[in-house]
Amino acid sequence: MTLHLDDLRVRHLGECHHDSPLADLVADKKTSPHYVSEGDRVLLDDTVSMLDRRGMAPGDLPSFEAAGPRRKIYFDPAEVTAGIVTCGGLCPGLNDVIRGLVQELTVQYDVKRILGFRNGFRGLTARHRHDTVDLTPDVVRDIHKSGGTILGSSRGGQDVEEMVDTLVLRGVNVLFVVGGDGGMNAATNLAAAIRSRGLDIAVIGVPKTIDNDLPYTDQSFGFQSAFAQAANFISSVSIEASASPDGIGIVKLMGRHSGFIACYASLARNAADVVLIPEVPFRLEGPDGLLARVERHVREKGFVVIVVAEGAGQDLLAERGLLQGGATDASGNAKLGDIGLLLREIISAHLTEVGLSPTVRYIDPSYAIRSVTANAYDSVYCLRLAHNAVHAAMAGRTETAVVRWRRRFVHVPMPLIISHRNQVDPDGDLWMSVQEATGGLVAPSDGRKLERPGVPERPGAGVVAG
Repeated sequence: MTLHLDDLRVRHLGECHHDSPLADLVADKKTSPHYVSEGDRVLLDDTVSMLDRRGMAPGDLPSFEAAGPRRKIYFDPAEVTAGIVTCGGLCPGLNDVIRGLVQELTVQYDVKRILGFRNGFRGLTARHRHDTVDLTPDVVRDIHKSGGTILGSSRGGQDVEEMVDTLVLRGVNVLFVVGGDGGMNAATNLAAAIRSRGLDIAVIGVPKTIDNDLPYTDQSFGFQSAFAQAANFISSVSIEASASPDGIGIVKLMGRHSGFIACYASLARNAADVVLIPEVPFRLEGPDGLLARVERHVREKGFVVIVVAEGAGQDLLAERGLLQGGATDASGNAKLGDIGLLLREIISAHLTEVGLSPTVRYIDPSYAIRSVTANAYDSVYCLRLAHNAVHAAMAGRTETAVVRWRRRFVHVPMPLIISHRNQVDPDGDLWMSVQEATGGLVAPSDGRKLERPGVPERPGAGVVAG
């Protein structure tokens, strides 16, 4: 996907005429490290060769608007009612983001009213629009100590015009949407409907995905907490497998289309012998297939540990008629077959057939991982994302997500956040590290590009290095 400077421009509601309560902190002077110039931008590319290939003047290079507090803001804080909604699956750090938004809005900008809409975008429908909680610093003070989200969440599409009506009726000027690709897609549609009515409502996204599969961000919040927790389960299964005759340890981790959690968790403990991800198809049979490799490991060291992302091997499930063709969940995602259960069955049968007596330890810890509290790194990350989301909203930015890119916080137009999927590059350094740590890979499926039945890609899907 070729991007130009105009593709990265963020929409403004209008000129900023109000003095920011943070004006003294961000004054344009040498002693203030917090000042963000309106012309400050962060380059999309980060290597000399990439810049050379574009052959452009520095001011024309594709770049993101820098996030952060401005001296002048668009909204009068005394007149602002803010709304917060959390969408999609659970992820470590959701409560941290809510807490950070509320604290920044109230303490720094003196916003008097913040509404938390319950159960995702369902809370913006006519039937549920009054099912809200007033969020204050007292309410959110300790919520970061718990996993999940105090606002609840849900999946599934809602009527956009109905949601806009709710924002108008509740007097919301600024809406913060904390969600993944489904949430950002809904927020994009919501912002477009707001714009078509000529309303003065800012929509700011704080994108999250436990799979780390959203583009144009260094890393999604909650991802570090997730793979750290996943690594503990890999260790546990490794211990169990090594303590059993002909032990087989299988851990199925999240990753519908992207294998980042499987890769990072495996590297963190370095206990996996085989790592299977959606981006790299594999075959079962043959001298270099999965079954042969598993058998060799068991014969040579007595046990084997396999880490598999949930979206891996969907072609194998399709061949066996184990996919629900066309079936989707409430968010429109294709329902996947259970690759973990299939591997457990096939591997156990194969090892028994060749004279071994496999003891299988299989675990799918997905929900146990999603529900944990954020670790220290993610807690800080969530807080800083929340701060920058508030700065963006108060400065009149809209239809934008706040992310970190090249270690800088930036504003990304919402359509870009859902334009394609971030995936592990099979030719990149992350996957090379996995190969080095596991001693090689299972043979690919005849060298063919894997077509995952029933798993549609986003428009313009691409592969981004991890």
